[in-house]
Amino acid sequence: MGNEKLNKLLIGLIFLVVCFAIDRFSKIYILNILNNEGQVDFYINQYLNIYLVWNTGIGFGLFSLEDKLFYNIFTAVIVIINFVILYFASIETRIKSFFLMIILGGSLGNLFDRIYYRAVPDFIDLNYAGYHWFIFNIADIFITLGIISLILLEFVNYKRNEKEKN
Repeated sequence: MGNEKLNKLLIGLIFLVVCFAIDRFSKIYILNILNNEGQVDFYINQYLNIYLVWNTGIGFGLFSLEDKLFYNIFTAVIVIINFVILYFASIETRIKSFFLMIILGGSLGNLFDRIYYRAVPDFIDLNYAGYHWFIFNIADIFITLGIISLILLEFVNYKRNEKEKN
């Protein structure tokens, strides 16, 4: 393995571990509040609340079902997708690899919860004038930032390729 690939792998793993650790620490902190207080429901300001909900579905609570078969199928699909992301992170350019590892770090944080707790603790509640966004967690932020970064990178690469053609 060349030095360049080894460096990319190490830096990517650092991104992954940092994202995973930040997510785990935030969830442990919230769950400790739950254990001490019996509930987690904090008003931060008019736009942000901390309110714990347990998500048995996938992103933003979609497909939240009580059926264990579907839950296990979704969990297995998430595991497969994580391996696919890991594969692409190993073959892509350095910057794409880092964004993929950020996505993977968030995904592994939520996957850990799905396996350990059988649900994902979501606790960040954004709202405006009584309208609430889906409640989410730090892992969801990493996943979203990684996806948005990949999309923006594709736009930049597209523009660069267009300039080179002309």
